[in-house]
Parts: sequence; C-alpha cells; structure tokens
Amino acid sequence: MAYGERIPIKTRREIELMREACRHVGEILLELRELAAPGITTRELDEYAEKAISQRGVVSSFKDYDPHGLPKYPAVLCVSVNDEIVHGIPGPRELEEGDIVGLDFGVSVGGFHGDSAVTVPVGEVDPETQKLIDVTRDALLCGIEQMVPGHRLSDIGHAIQNRVESEGFSVVRVFAGHGVGEKLHEPPWIPNYGPAGRGPRLMPGMVFAIEPMVDMGRPDVRMLDDEWTAVTADGSLSAHFEHTILITEDEPEALTWIDGSH
Repeated sequence: MAYGERIPIKTRREIELMREACRHVGEILLELRELAAPGITTRELDEYAEKAISQRGVVSSFKDYDPHGLPKYPAVLCVSVNDEIVHGIPGPRELEEGDIVGLDFGVSVGGFHGDSAVTVPVGEVDPETQKLIDVTRDALLCGIEQMVPGHRLSDIGHAIQNRVESEGFSVVRVFAGHGVGEKLHEPPWIPNYGPAGRGPRLMPGMVFAIEPMVDMGRPDVRMLDDEWTAVTADGSLSAHFEHTILITEDEPEALTWIDGSH
C-alpha cells in the first residue's frame, strides 16, 4: 500500500470551520435517526435533510458530487437499506419493520466539510442484526482509540478489522475512510483492515473521516445500475458508522459527535 500523497495539516481557522460543519452534521443526523421508522420513504428522509440544510444556511457536501466521472450524486443524503452497503440513492422505497438503514450525510461551512454516518434499526430487529450494528459501532470506536500522535495510519484499520472479525463478521475492502477538509475526500485512503505499524505517523491537525463498513456475510461487493449504490454480493446485511475525527496533542476529538450520537 502506497502512502505517496501529503496529508494536510489543518490550521486553527480551518478546524473551527470544520467543527461548525460537523456540529450541523451531527445534529441533523440525530433528527434523521428519529424519523427512520416504518412507513417513511428514503426520499422523505432526504427531503427532510435538504430542508434542514437550507434552514441552517450550510451547503450539502453530497448533492451533485461527481468523483471519477460518475453521474452526479442526486441527493443530500445517502440512504442504504439492509444489503446496501453505502451510497444508496433516496427514492420511493418505504422502510419496513425489521429493516436496518444507513444514513450518510455531510455539509460544508466556509468551504470545509464534515462527514458522518450511522446505521439504525427500523423498529425491532433480530438479535444477530442488532449485533451487527453494535459491532460496527464498536469497531469505529476501536479505530478512533488509535488516533493519537505517534501512532501509524494503519493502526486504525488494524484495530477495526480485529474487532469485526473477532465476532465473525467481515470488513468491506473496496471502500475506506479518508482525509476530509477543504475537499470531502482528501488524502489519505484509510482501509478498515491490514497490519498495524504501517504508513505515516499521526500528527495533531490531521482530520480523518473513519468509517467501517461491515457485512454479516462475505465482504464482496456488487454495484447497482445507478453506478452509486453498493450492495453485498451475497445479499447479507451491512452496517456503516462514521465520524470526522481531529487528531489533537492528546485524545482524538470526534467533531461530528454530539450528545445522543452513536
């Protein structure tokens, strides 16, 4: 794995702009989690998020995003249901009792982005499904614990992989965490797997979006015809959690965490 690109170090002003963006992301995601109930459509969740963005005077990080020549992403929110891993496009689908839904959301303030995701149960889910959600959230926390000055970049993914595979689940490998700042996706690419002790040392001022994506079955991925939605190849359930994390002189700061966040 190559680590050729320079990892940006944020200035105090840039960090304050990101902290503000991340606060809006966390607050709106908390509201969306409460709306994710049987009968609501994924489009209605997106419409709620778009209205919240307008009311707060911030800018969507996702709408019209077009990396690598893909069609522009058509919504402000990614809504991924059940076997959808990431980047589910909102539409007429109604959530049903027993579903799980991943909500991935980002906004920018002053040109700097915040990015976060959460997976929530829709009504009651079976114990193994709840375990998938819990382990994915725990894996994110395990990765964040490694984000202190002097640790290596690969320590993050190593900790995530260990937590996930110890419970018999699998880590999605074709998607990863990333740097975030003036661009939604900046260097470096941060896989959720691999050996510890590799890559650059972590330094204060680095900001990363850490986001384990975990499958109940195998990690293989299939892309839908919309060119955005990634689903599990074997049809198994998938969960996704993400926080934007600032590396400080001491403990990592989860910029998108607010009271009530996962």
